[in-house]
Amino acid sequence: MAVVALWLAILTGCAGGVFGTAGPDYSAPASTTAERWQAPLFNSSVAHEGSAQRLSAWWAQFNDAALDALIAAAQAQSSTLAQAAATIERARADAIAAGVAASPSVDGIASSNRSAFTLGGPATLRTQSLLGVQSRWEIDLFGGLARERESRQATLASKLALWHDARVSLAAEVAGAYFNLRYCEIQVTRAEAETRSRGETARITAAAERAGMQAASTVALVQSAAADAAGALAQRRAQCDISIKGLVALTAMDEPVLRTLLGGSARTGVTASAPATGLPEPSMFRIDALPVRVLAQRPDIAAAERQLAAASADIGSAEAARFPRLTLSGNITPTRIAIGNAPALSLTTWSIGPSLEVPLLDGGRRSANVEAVRAQYAAAESAYRARVRNAVREVEEALVRLASAATQLAESESAARGYRANLAAAQSMLRTGLGSALQVEEARRPSLAADAAVAALTHERLAAWITLYRAAGGGWEPDAPAASRN
Repeated sequence: MAVVALWLAILTGCAGGVFGTAGPDYSAPASTTAERWQAPLFNSSVAHEGSAQRLSAWWAQFNDAALDALIAAAQAQSSTLAQAAATIERARADAIAAGVAASPSVDGIASSNRSAFTLGGPATLRTQSLLGVQSRWEIDLFGGLARERESRQATLASKLALWHDARVSLAAEVAGAYFNLRYCEIQVTRAEAETRSRGETARITAAAERAGMQAASTVALVQSAAADAAGALAQRRAQCDISIKGLVALTAMDEPVLRTLLGGSARTGVTASAPATGLPEPSMFRIDALPVRVLAQRPDIAAAERQLAAASADIGSAEAARFPRLTLSGNITPTRIAIGNAPALSLTTWSIGPSLEVPLLDGGRRSANVEAVRAQYAAAESAYRARVRNAVREVEEALVRLASAATQLAESESAARGYRANLAAAQSMLRTGLGSALQVEEARRPSLAADAAVAALTHERLAAWITLYRAAGGGWEPDAPAASRN
């Protein structure tokens, strides 16, 4: 019997059970996504493939030291990433436990005790010492343990993918908050210029009113406009301060240190690649024409697919529980007994043999459990397909936003050039004595508004780039051939 059990145990080291493997063999669901994207495509960048170097490579193209430092600080302090890493360790422990479940377990036993007894005379001491080994070995007859290994490994892969997803999401969140702050600073600069222009207009108009050339109502109107501009400036400054508070929470940096970083960092990308708005621009993306290939890069979809694989394996585990279970157990126990002054007695006991557990009557509990697990698989499959559809929607929407922002930005820049030309003409007329300072200020404000519109659209396009980066999972196919990749 021991030889037969040993042979069976060796067989259980294979992928399935001795008499087959219960439950369905998993295969990933067929893709239901469209063959091509419906929105306009763009070109470029690099896949992070789960490494910190690759993940930061895309953000490094902004050539912004502050952005790099903020993302690094957020990733070092993020409680979300810490929690994701903890779930990975728990899943890894479960996977190790499931991996050795079909292997023999061996435990050592050691004990020693002393007692006294009497038969009416002096007490006699009795000392017993025991040192032994016991073993238990479950033979995987129907593949239940194999399915359990599949489930735990799939769960571990899912947790790893979710950790990557959390890193991509955090980087995108920090970058979005940082660019919102830079855009807010641009708005403050515009608001300061607007406030100065309104104040100058109010001063000129008041002087004209004193000379009898303007009505008092006109003076009151322009002074109200100047006050509105000053109020808007204060509001913009407050918004920038609030944005800094948000970055402090994201990065866990001390606010004075963060303000120094934001104020003193060399934003070299602004002079090299940024438009006149002062906002940087990333390199163009390359979105593959096949949605199924792009979506395969999304960690959340990979996690959902692995969760589906785990749910499929759980069906096999539940079905295997309906069949007999064979366990081989044994022990060997050397024991030493000393009674009083008599010579010590040594003896060794051992046992080995199989035990077979056969389900006979459980009131339908095991069958109900199988049906419950099948329902969980169906729910996981539905969730997976919904996630894929949502991912396609997110990419499509980001592509539409990019195309729309690009079109609007071209028109807005054309309008801004026209308003700047009008301002330059008014300033030229003032220098030649053919115009007035009031006309210059009246020409300045539409130019400021046009520049603000350009900045808003540039910021919107930048936000769309970040959304697209996040929607595709932070992974991109490199333009370089495989031989030249790092």
